Amino acid sequence: MDLESPYYAGMKALPTVLSTVSKSLPGRGNSCVRVALEVPLPRLFDYALPDGTSASSGDRVTVPLGRRKHTGVVIEADIASEVEVERLKSIVDVRSDAPRLPADWLELMRFLSTYYQRPLGETVIAALPPRLRSVKPLPRKSLVASPPGSNRFVAVHALTSAQQRIVDTIGEKLGRFAAVLLHGITGSGKTEVYLHLIARVVQNGGQVLVLVPEISLTPQLESRFREAFPEARIAVMHSGLEDVARTTAWLDAARGEAAIVLGTRLAVLAPLAKLGLVVVDEEHDSSFKQQEGLRYSARDAAVYRAKLSACPVILGTATPSLESWFNWRQGRYEKLDLLERAASGAKLPIVRTVDLRISGLDQGFAPKVLEAIGRRLERGEQSLVFINRRGYAPVLACEACGWCAGCERCTGRLVLHKDGRLRCHHCGAEQSVPRACPTCGNVDLKAMGRGTQRVEETLVERFPNARIVRIDRDTARRRNELSQTLEAIRRGEGDILVGTQLLAKGHDFPNLTFVAVLNADHSLLSTDYRAAERLFAVLSQVAGRAGRRAEAGEVIVQTRYPDHPLFTALARHDFTGFADAELRARETAGFPPCVFEAALRAEADELSRALQFLGEARGLVDAPSEVRVFDPVPATMTRRAGFERAQLVMQSASRPALQDYLARLSAQLFQVAPRNVRWHLDVDPIEFD
Repeated sequence: MDLESPYYAGMKALPTVLSTVSKSLPGRGNSCVRVALEVPLPRLFDYALPDGTSASSGDRVTVPLGRRKHTGVVIEADIASEVEVERLKSIVDVRSDAPRLPADWLELMRFLSTYYQRPLGETVIAALPPRLRSVKPLPRKSLVASPPGSNRFVAVHALTSAQQRIVDTIGEKLGRFAAVLLHGITGSGKTEVYLHLIARVVQNGGQVLVLVPEISLTPQLESRFREAFPEARIAVMHSGLEDVARTTAWLDAARGEAAIVLGTRLAVLAPLAKLGLVVVDEEHDSSFKQQEGLRYSARDAAVYRAKLSACPVILGTATPSLESWFNWRQGRYEKLDLLERAASGAKLPIVRTVDLRISGLDQGFAPKVLEAIGRRLERGEQSLVFINRRGYAPVLACEACGWCAGCERCTGRLVLHKDGRLRCHHCGAEQSVPRACPTCGNVDLKAMGRGTQRVEETLVERFPNARIVRIDRDTARRRNELSQTLEAIRRGEGDILVGTQLLAKGHDFPNLTFVAVLNADHSLLSTDYRAAERLFAVLSQVAGRAGRRAEAGEVIVQTRYPDHPLFTALARHDFTGFADAELRARETAGFPPCVFEAALRAEADELSRALQFLGEARGLVDAPSEVRVFDPVPATMTRRAGFERAQLVMQSASRPALQDYLARLSAQLFQVAPRNVRWHLDVDPIEFD
């Protein structure tokens, strides 16, 4: 994100105001307020204040709208409404059950609303925890402030000279804005750097916001943080929390009682009164991009938030996103490197490929992979088998006629699971396995391909005495189940791990020395221009689980393309070479981050209706010469959850030109969009499925 662009300085304009009209009511004063409400309209609402009532910007209020009462947030106070005060409805009350939302938080909401083309009301109210959106007041016990904790820091590990250099360099930037890309290889001790910098901030009375991409990483980091700050108040925020716990954490952050706020992307929306440092761990991860409602990037929001608070933001990762890498190359970010593993004697693993054009497969495994797993079992070491596909088999097919089990609600195939059910991993639909092919009656249906369940089954047969642990979305559905399993693995309670990307991010397994990667070629054949970037990142991350202590690590990737430049760079641990080559390819092809991009997406009960809407939308606003608007096309997955989907892509080398066009287009769409089409704008999209 280019924060120096003049466009950002002009993003404070509020959406159009709608005055709410009613009959004259007694007891109203002459003062008016402008309120944001959670309605799908790009407007704010004017209300009168009753006599003796005052309200300021950032106050939560209860107001009437139609026949119901709604919770709103005052955006402007003491305004001159375009409607006579006598004709305005009055607010019901000014809420005092939570702190007033501060000015910098409202500024963040304006930025998100304007940049991501979402009504300000929806943006503001959706950023609050569910209990604060309700018209019901919080229980009185929620209003009692918690006693402050001590910010005593316990350094568990001594810093290496490289880590100390990073801490000192960033430490000099505390108190002013700076965007720092911390490029640290896996196992280099980035978390230890975070902890020492956090100590400097909280011991001076400041607050720190730490973002992680996955809920599964939160317990591990929380444990590390509580070990380092045993008496500090730490607020944990993620979507898996119950409403009470999430609201309590939000209040602790807003009141300034929590020294550290740790959470997933939604934590970036919490108000912090004394923000002094922002950390985005695994900044490359696509989980930081919200894919519904306000489609914001938490990473980019964190950078903007750090600028508002005049504090540094650290973007930490072993495999930077090409957006962040591009910003460093353009001089917008500073890059600091940690290129050695922190543990004494630990080295990056040796990465090899197995050519599947030559090597045969035994139930999906190359002989070299099975031999390597066997050697680790003999030495009492752990192995990880990585396959980014859950379930038993991705396809159930009839070899007689070619029928494949497909989802009736999506243009995708149903995945066979070991419990005998066929499930759609896109919409959640499921059904039992048919007794025979519904097309030709053949009873000999074949499970084709492999998922984590089938890989686990093969390993159980091959190594019957080994303790095999499978980790994927299916085994981690219950709260705290995943964190308990990961902790057991760290204690050595498992010989062979089978898993998806859940095992690739940030986990430290001291006894794991071997990683096998199955089915890596799938992403190489993708039409998504981000596929190579994502594959390199996930393979680097999963490879980084091996050899994090003195024992040497080894990684074997099964592939039919062993000479592909991606695997060559992976074997050399050469992210710089890979990233620079990818940037050159993106620039040549005209893809982000070398250009700016947005997508208008539509869903309808018929594809023709969605395409017609997009075609008409294309003609609503004249695009400037700097903006290229492509033709409407069906989405890659044309039907999902019963809706037909299409999209319209827009690109420009000028961010201000694209944003100006999107603002004018959005204003028109809210006025003319038909009710039988669902639409949204996705700015800086990362998915084109």
